[in-house]
Amino acid sequence: MTSKIAIVILNWNGKALLEQFLPSVIERSEGATLYVADNASSDDSVSFVKTHFPQVKIIVNSENGGYAKGYNDALKQVDADVFCLLNSDVEVTANWLEPINATFENSSEAAIIQPKILDYKNKSQFEYAGAAGGFIDKYGYPFCRGRVFDTVEKDVQQYDDVADIFWASGACFFIKSSVFQELGGFDEDYFAHFEEIDLCWRAFNKGFKSKYVGASTIYHVGGATLNTLSPKKTYLNFRNSLFTLMKNAGGLILPIIFTRLTLDGIAGLKFLLKFQPNHFVAILKAHFSFYWHLPKLLKQRRLSTKRKDYYATPSVVWAYFMKEQKIFRDLPKC
Repeated sequence: MTSKIAIVILNWNGKALLEQFLPSVIERSEGATLYVADNASSDDSVSFVKTHFPQVKIIVNSENGGYAKGYNDALKQVDADVFCLLNSDVEVTANWLEPINATFENSSEAAIIQPKILDYKNKSQFEYAGAAGGFIDKYGYPFCRGRVFDTVEKDVQQYDDVADIFWASGACFFIKSSVFQELGGFDEDYFAHFEEIDLCWRAFNKGFKSKYVGASTIYHVGGATLNTLSPKKTYLNFRNSLFTLMKNAGGLILPIIFTRLTLDGIAGLKFLLKFQPNHFVAILKAHFSFYWHLPKLLKQRRLSTKRKDYYATPSVVWAYFMKEQKIFRDLPKC
């Protein structure tokens, strides 16, 4: 039986992106229902979609709650077996849904799936945000098959497989609607960045599996909503990573958090040495926000189910910067 898939594109003042990329999604997503969920845009995105793409359903959120709240609010209004959360800056390819649907149908334990994510600006290499599926190290630092920190691999079919992964990219995130509802959706304290890793980690702790399907390909622009050089992005990534680690990691958490905070401090000093004080300040703000939210995070931790075997390598920071192991296949495995 074919799953009923709803593709939901979250939009905020993104008329230009919708004009560029929505046609490929409409043309190449036969059998799926398409939605644009608008996060209280001030441009004419909604009227543009209504006029030019009447086959696309519109959901209008009352406020811009970011990625997390935006999708939580929108998906309450979507009836489907599988939600596909798709960034507005993504070009999909022909038949991209077929391998995803087949994996859901043939693998009952698959709850979350991501396709191969290549760089729209350089289609021969993987894209930073997701690549060929994500993992984390003991201290909560994320990395991907095909991308470790700033080292991005070329696509030479080395990841043309179906594989278990730890987290799937929010750029193109398939999840069974029943699982999304059981997990309570995204944590809205995150606003944006790392919320998909938190959701996948909570799914993992409950015994659900996330998978990568290399037979399905998309091209992602990346950084279209928040530039990679933005101090706000640095703040959200460091803060939300700490949130996620505290809530979900198994084992003795205090030594892990202490080590993580120390590593963050070293990263902040590197920003100072590179004459990027705004990013140093962003990390400080991230830590203060973490301390402010700590009582709530500890409560969430007490209520969660935790598994100890969450990390794929002990320290990706040590491997990458000290041992110069910059490719996924070279990283030490646990």
